[in-house]
Parts: sequence; structure tokens; C-alpha cells
Amino acid sequence: MPKIIRGLYNLPDPAQGCVATIGNFDGVHLGHQAVLTQLAMKADMLNLPAVVITFEPQPFEYFVPEKAPARLSRFREKVEALRAYSIQKLCVLRFNRQLAEMQAETFIQKLLVEGLNVRYLVVGDDFRFGKDRQGDFALLQQVGKQHGFQVVNMHTFAIEDMRVSSTRIREALQDGDLAVAEKLLGRPYRMSGRVAHGDKRGRKMGYPTANIHLHRAKVPLNGVYAVQLYGIDEEPVNGVANIGVRPTISGSDKALLEVHLFDFKRDIYGEHVQVYFLKKLREEQKFASLEQLIEQIHIIIQNQFFCCFDIVIIYHYMSEITGR
Repeated sequence: MPKIIRGLYNLPDPAQGCVATIGNFDGVHLGHQAVLTQLAMKADMLNLPAVVITFEPQPFEYFVPEKAPARLSRFREKVEALRAYSIQKLCVLRFNRQLAEMQAETFIQKLLVEGLNVRYLVVGDDFRFGKDRQGDFALLQQVGKQHGFQVVNMHTFAIEDMRVSSTRIREALQDGDLAVAEKLLGRPYRMSGRVAHGDKRGRKMGYPTANIHLHRAKVPLNGVYAVQLYGIDEEPVNGVANIGVRPTISGSDKALLEVHLFDFKRDIYGEHVQVYFLKKLREEQKFASLEQLIEQIHIIIQNQFFCCFDIVIIYHYMSEITGR
């Protein structure tokens, strides 16, 4: 697990130096993974720690919070994903008015030169920073030459002629195209959280669910899905999940993730689990009565059980073939 450093004033002694990259890294998709792999290789070559610099909240969330898109991953999920890439430190900068109004040259001097003593920096080809987004790759290269650090531009990463980006993955999830999302992520899309006590309505209706706290203002997908649940001894457990606002029961504006697990009765309250979304089955739907909802749940469980099971088997079979 990378060591988390919060804020400019908590940076470690910069004498050793480091290699670094800067970005939101939302979803840690294949493009991000290419950057992180390159960073880890250079860190090993120079015998220096690898550092990821990111922002909380993300800049777009600070400037126009009402228009900010749903995150692909929570902060905790991002940290967990970074574990696979030999990242020693995660520098989290609070994006506030002070940072938003900081001149680009000041940002470089305070963070990259004085704060971290960066020796090698990898940034995306569209990276902009500083007040009014005045800083760019050319400025980083110019200052890098003055202070003795190399700046590398990581060009757009594409797979099968598709540009890999967090935006493209969100679009795929919204369209219900989990196959495209998986292709761009390099893994099935997943969400994690702790199983919590709910209102027990599912149990009373005969279909108990694991209610998972998402801790998200917005979610990037909605509807009913074939899923697998990881994080418990019996993993993976096949099931059907609903993610949405439960219009028939609550009509809440806060999204919930509820997973009905097939042939599973163990108490898993309090467990931290990961839900992998394999295929979208249908949109979330409002029914005229609770009885109609129960009938529909029964139909889904009866008709989709084998469908979901087949999906899971096919997925594992393809994983064995491709070595993923």
C-alpha cells in the first residue's frame, strides 16, 4: 500500500529525490496503467521512490461541482488499485482556492522542485495546471532543464482504435456496454464497500440482499446487473445487483447498491467486499405496487439465474484462454 502524504506542508525530506506523475487517475484504466508501469521502471532504474500526485477534490469537482461527472473509483479504490504498480507514495493535494489560484511556476517550484526534488516526471499529453490552466508540457520541460529533471509526455493511449479515457469508460457504463468498459479498464468494472444493515425489505420479500455503502455523491451506472462478489472466503459468489434509487420502495435521490447472492445464506455484515459488474440485464424500473415488484424479482431470479451463471462461466473460460 503506498504511503499517503496529504498536502504540501507534509512532504518528506526531498533530498533523496523521486520520479513522479500527476493526474486524477480516476478508474486506474489501461492508459493510467501504462503511465504507472513506465514510472515504476524508471524508479527501479534510478533507485528512487515512485510518487503519484493527485488532487482531492478533483479540479472539475471544485470549479463546477454540479456538473462534475460520477467518479469511476472512490479514493480508497484508487489507492488499492495503485498497490499493483510499485508506487511508494501517493501525494494528495487539497484542491482549494489557494491551489486553484497558484501560478504555474510557483506550483512547479513549491511541489516539484522544493517539495519532492523530482528527477523524472511523466504527464499526459493534455495536462494543464496552475491559475487559468497556464502551465503545460512546454513549461514543465523548460523549468525541468533549469533544475535538472526530465519531463516525459505520455501520449494518448488507444486500444482497438479507441482512446482510453475515464470519460469514454463512463459513457460505456451509461450505455450498459460493460464489455467496452472492461476492455478499456483491463478488468471488469467494480465497486467496493462495506456490507451494512438495511431496512430488511429484501429478506421480508424472500430475497435477502447485501446492502453495500457506496459513499458516493453520484454513481456512473444504474440498473440491474449480473455480478460477482469478492472479499469473502467463498469468493467469487454469483448474484444479481440493483444499483439505483429504488423508485418503487423509497424514491430516494441517493443511490444504493443491493446484491442478491445465489444460494448464499451466511451473515456477511461488516465485510468489505468488491462487486464486479459482468452484464447489464435491464434498467431500473418503477412498479405500481410492492406486489408487482416482488413478482418481477421472482421472474428475474428464476429466468436470469442460469443466464447469469452462464455469463460467469464464459467469463472465467475466456480469462483462462487470455491469461487475465
